[in-house]
Amino acid sequence: MAVRKIRIWPDPALKEVAAPVHPIDDEVRRLVSDLFETMYQANGVGLAATQVAVTQRVLVIDLDPHGQAKNDAEVAADLKAMGFAGPTAFINPEIVESEGEILWEEGCLSVPGVTEQVRRHERVVVRALDMQGQPFELNVNGLFAVAVQHEIDHLDGKVFVEYLSKLKRDVIKRKMERLKVEAIDDGVAAAAIL
Repeated sequence: MAVRKIRIWPDPALKEVAAPVHPIDDEVRRLVSDLFETMYQANGVGLAATQVAVTQRVLVIDLDPHGQAKNDAEVAADLKAMGFAGPTAFINPEIVESEGEILWEEGCLSVPGVTEQVRRHERVVVRALDMQGQPFELNVNGLFAVAVQHEIDHLDGKVFVEYLSKLKRDVIKRKMERLKVEAIDDGVAAAAIL
């Protein structure tokens, strides 16, 4: 496993549309491991392959990266109610059903230090392949549904700030341009104001 460099918006790599994965081989499994390691290192709950400049339809989500559910029954119940059963890799994910609407305060590892409210579907059914190439389908809601939609957007070349007004996007873009983002030895992005 390796920590990879997370691309920072407006890096052109984030506009790339990911291609379906066929077949699921050891290289893809290594990518999944790297995505989890990179996400955990950066304190995220989701990461798409395009965020590390790999144009394959692969994403990972872990809504409990610090293992709180093991010691807190309320957290465990909340996660279960969202449809979350543990760290999940999605290969060739697609949303096959959606309903409702929710306004959610989103952040992104590719847009560090920025959170904004984004309108999403409240519930989605996502279909994907697992690491063995077996199809699965999850019916998810709340944060899990938001995370799935957010990460699939990355695979489609879209970052959450694109849901915002042009004025807000321009302000965020200027903020990102004022930050000098450098990869450090362990692959974690560190921001320093210029």
